[in-house]
Amino acid sequence: MTEHRHPASPLLDHCPETLPAAAYVDPNWYERERQAIWSRNWIAAGRLSDLAPGTMRRVDLAGHNVVLCRDGKDTVTAFHNACRHRGSELCTKDRQELGKLIRCPYHAWAYDTGGRLVSTAHATPTEDFRKEDHGLFPVRVRIWNGFVFLCLADEPEELAPDLGLAALDNWPMEDLRTGHRVVKEIACNWKVFWENYNECLHCPGIHPELCDMVPVYRDGIMSPEEAPGWTGDAPRPPALREKARTWTMTGEPCGPEFMRLTAEERANGHNFVTIYPTMFVVAHVDYVRSVSLMPLGPERTRLTAEWLFSEETLAQPGFDAASVAEFATLVMSQDAEACEMNQRGLRSARYAGGRLMPQEFDILRFHDWVRRQMETTAGETL
Repeated sequence: MTEHRHPASPLLDHCPETLPAAAYVDPNWYERERQAIWSRNWIAAGRLSDLAPGTMRRVDLAGHNVVLCRDGKDTVTAFHNACRHRGSELCTKDRQELGKLIRCPYHAWAYDTGGRLVSTAHATPTEDFRKEDHGLFPVRVRIWNGFVFLCLADEPEELAPDLGLAALDNWPMEDLRTGHRVVKEIACNWKVFWENYNECLHCPGIHPELCDMVPVYRDGIMSPEEAPGWTGDAPRPPALREKARTWTMTGEPCGPEFMRLTAEERANGHNFVTIYPTMFVVAHVDYVRSVSLMPLGPERTRLTAEWLFSEETLAQPGFDAASVAEFATLVMSQDAEACEMNQRGLRSARYAGGRLMPQEFDILRFHDWVRRQMETTAGETL
């Protein structure tokens, strides 16, 4: 196969080793990743439009308890969810009202929404106590295309989607609203999810409906360039099946198509943008879907999928967002079962590691990203 490989083909010219089996099951390995990856990168925390002004919510960032605030002046801030008095949780619910102050429910210490300590309530500090030294510990906040991202690092790197920050500029992202949401816990390591996302060798056996929608997937590849013997001079086939425009059960748009899309973006049928380790976004001609993940332990991951629509689409008489989501929900369920099957096999006493196939070049890139993250932070070679 390598003799006829086109220079522009993404296929690997060798079969590299995977990460070791311990990377998917070992609690110590997971803890190192939690600190090296999930505590240092930007993590998706939902849509800004779903956090009303005057509201705060509790957010779990891979085991780190964070409070996310949007005050009455529309300023968004976030802090470690711990009072500076004796460490009590400040926000005790998934979502609760926020006035002018963040007030500790235990001893009533109060902070402004910028994290500054303004009152110790009934406590009477002595002269050696300085309020300015006891503000809340901040968590960095970034808003991108209407998504809220949080980062625990004091000096975070730039938010870096794989296709760049401008990848979704032709979609009215900030104006889109959540019409449907699916939250699902799956019994697999978070990396298993990303590995499944990054290849289509499994598609013919796992996704019959998806292969019908996206014909190239029937060959176990994600693009024509991955086909053995690809020469680069053949016309590019349609991305979706005949007459399909988007990912719905019928292939028909669920509402008006977005006006500013380019001819290429429309022809793509699905425009994927990936942000490790936290989220991917799929932008279609009529709606946008986001899928974010959060590790809950070495072998458990929570997925949150959200379908985003324009106000015009949501206002259509009889519009049913759940029916729009039915197709992708089916695909996600199939992927979840495959990931759990993969995880169960990874626990084999004899399995120490595997080999990637040439079509799994994106998994190699992901593994290399994980290795760099771990080595940069911990000084370890994986």
